[in-house]
This record gives sequence, C-alpha cells and structure tokens, in this order.
Amino acid sequence: MRRAGFTLIEVVLAAALFVMGMSMILGVYSFGSALSRTAELRSLSADAVEALVADLGETLFPLRDDGLVGPPRTIEDREVPGTPGLRYSVTSQPNLETLEVLPGVDEPVAREYAVTIEARWQAAGVQRAATWTTIMLRELPFGARMRQRFLPRTATGDGA
Repeated sequence: MRRAGFTLIEVVLAAALFVMGMSMILGVYSFGSALSRTAELRSLSADAVEALVADLGETLFPLRDDGLVGPPRTIEDREVPGTPGLRYSVTSQPNLETLEVLPGVDEPVAREYAVTIEARWQAAGVQRAATWTTIMLRELPFGARMRQRFLPRTATGDGA
C-alpha cells in the first residue's frame, strides 16, 4: 500500500531548487543595487566637475578695470563652491601662436591657454586626485558678460 505525500528525495530537490532560485533573484537585486550606486556616484562626479569648470571660467581670467580680460591667474588650492571637500589648483601655458597686444599691457598676451587642472578630494578616508588638461580662451566670463549686458550703467560707466 502506498502512502500519500512526498519522498525525502523530492523534498530535498524542491528545497535545492528553491534555494538556487532565491540566490539568483538576490544576485540580480544586489547587481542592480551596485549599478544604482555607480550611477549615483557618476552623477555626483559630473555635478562636481561642472561646478569646478564653472568656477574656473569665472575666476581664471581676471577682468581689468578697463573692461578687458587680463592674463590668467595661478589658482592654488581653491575650494569649489557648492562642493565641500573638493579643491583644485590650476596652471596655464600660453599658446604662443595666439599672442595679441592689449592696451596698457607691456607684453603681448595669448588668446589661448593650455590649462592644467588638478582636483583633490577625500573618499572613504583616502586622499584622491585627478589631473587633466584643456584649452581655454582668454575671454570675458559669462557672468561678467551678462552683467554688462543687462545691468544699467552708472554715470561712470560701471554697472549698478
């Protein structure tokens, strides 16, 4: 006479299949979680680099009193606004093929500069750094252009 129910082998096989299925599902969840974290970190990095480049565009080339743009400054260990813990330094080399004479300046000034940026931050208790080089034009910063265009002029010609 045969009894109703499952044999021990059937129960063990069902439990093994269940465990394998659950481990696959949990593996997919952990993989998705890792991808989400990577995407979040890349987004934060992109925001930080965007803030750094915006700050650099506003501070690298000083605006002279006569309204012209002067040669680039050397920036040492400047904190990026809105991004605590991220600091950068900048050096620049002129492209000698783009020299031009500015009024009131004894030596010619280049129109293009090779700008080397070194960014430093701390992550997981480790000091990290990245360096890259780009070309920047010596031009009036965007904020200064907008102020000149939209702010009313005073009697002396300065913006209000």
